[in-house]
Amino acid sequence: MSLQTRAIPVLSDNYSWLLRDTETGCTAIVDPGEAAPIQAVLDETGGRLDLILLTHHHADHVGGTDALRTRYNARVAGPASEAARMPALDIALHDNETIAVGQSQGRVIAVPGHTRGHISYYFAEPPTLFCGDTLFSLGCGRLFEGTAEQLFESLKRFADLPDETLVCCGHEYTEGNSAFALYAEPDNAALKTRVAEVKHLRAEGRATVPSTLGEERATNPFLRAPDAPTLARLRREKDTF
Repeated sequence: MSLQTRAIPVLSDNYSWLLRDTETGCTAIVDPGEAAPIQAVLDETGGRLDLILLTHHHADHVGGTDALRTRYNARVAGPASEAARMPALDIALHDNETIAVGQSQGRVIAVPGHTRGHISYYFAEPPTLFCGDTLFSLGCGRLFEGTAEQLFESLKRFADLPDETLVCCGHEYTEGNSAFALYAEPDNAALKTRVAEVKHLRAEGRATVPSTLGEERATNPFLRAPDAPTLARLRREKDTF
């Protein structure tokens, strides 16, 4: 039993994530910001979509939902607390519930901060975290609705996940985040190595994600913040950096 994952670039800098359970062929998409690029990939790879997984209500994460639902007769799952602000949910999810993609079981993790009802999905085989706009490579989401205290507690929810966990976030922001990360931690040797890698990847037009939680724990100043006031200060500084 294993889950295959593929990033699909959508809009200007978003990623939607295609999941396929190797045992059953069951297929899901996380955060379909627009339909056309996802439809093209699906139709190249079997024309099957069973489930749409939403992390939060922002339009750049849900914009393709209804078109894909209609074309493939897919069910839609997302955070119950944001149901009134997103496409109609067939499955309204709460913290610590599970969601199945074929035989692969995902755990729902409530991570308020970027929005009040934001959720992440964690699958164990292989360890993969679909974290929307809560955690980015070398960064974190803006506090549009929640507080720094909420986001700090949300990031702590990932503490029990293994270092090899793939961090499948919602945007290609890593190169932009790297400048602030170096400002925040100028003496971090692991960060300097990561920044050089990111520059090389982007120069070749390649994606910088997924990263791993181990990499983020070593290099991401927001994930490394020791307390909520530090996270709040970093987020304020990043907002005007």
